[in-house]
Amino acid sequence: MVWEIKQISKPKIKNPVLIEGLPGMGNVGKIAVDFMIDSLGAKKLMEIHSYDYPHLVFVNEENLLELPVIEVYYKNVGNKTLLFLAGDVQPLDERACYEFCSRVLDTFEKAGGQEIIALGGIAMQKIPRYPKVYCTANGKRILEKYAARFKSKNL
Repeated sequence: MVWEIKQISKPKIKNPVLIEGLPGMGNVGKIAVDFMIDSLGAKKLMEIHSYDYPHLVFVNEENLLELPVIEVYYKNVGNKTLLFLAGDVQPLDERACYEFCSRVLDTFEKAGGQEIIALGGIAMQKIPRYPKVYCTANGKRILEKYAARFKSKNL
């Protein structure tokens, strides 16, 4: 498997937090991250190309063909750098997904990153009258940190 990570810019990264939103159930994560990138005016940091993406092309706003790519954007906010992992595809199979994640995690760790937020949707049989936000984590401390934030917002 071939992964090419192309650096677009070299900003100063401080206390990075990675926010991932790739296509999935209802494209919830993708839509949320694309919205954050646009709303915050985040700048492109890198592009990740691979032969393990689906074999398709996209037609851009200038009617030109583009191959699938996953991109990382950044925005410095206070004493942190928010990194946004966005794209229109995910790797095709499980092995490629694991390799992709390993490459992203290695790169993020080298930048000093310690916190990752992955966004996604949950399949439901019908649309709930009062949608909810669910939170899970790999450690109790971080779960409590985010659960407290959501409770204060009445989510």
